[in-house]
Amino acid sequence: MKDKNLPNDYNSLSLEELTTEANKMIEELENKKDLGNSLDNYQNLIKLNNIIEKKFQKNIKDINEKTKVKISKIIKKK
Repeated sequence: MKDKNLPNDYNSLSLEELTTEANKMIEELENKKDLGNSLDNYQNLIKLNNIIEKKFQKNIKDINEKTKVKISKIIKKK
């Protein structure tokens, strides 16, 4: 599934905002009595989850890079 089918504004939201949006989707699905017609909602939730996962991985990569730079600076000072 491609996350490109979701609104573009999802790419500009923070992880916290995306998580809130996913929680709203989950609540909507939980409140529905006929889940047979909810296939599109489930697919959108999965796509949103993929976006959240990619942003999380990007944040981890950024943190790792910053940490490596700081460690290098500390080692060079010694």
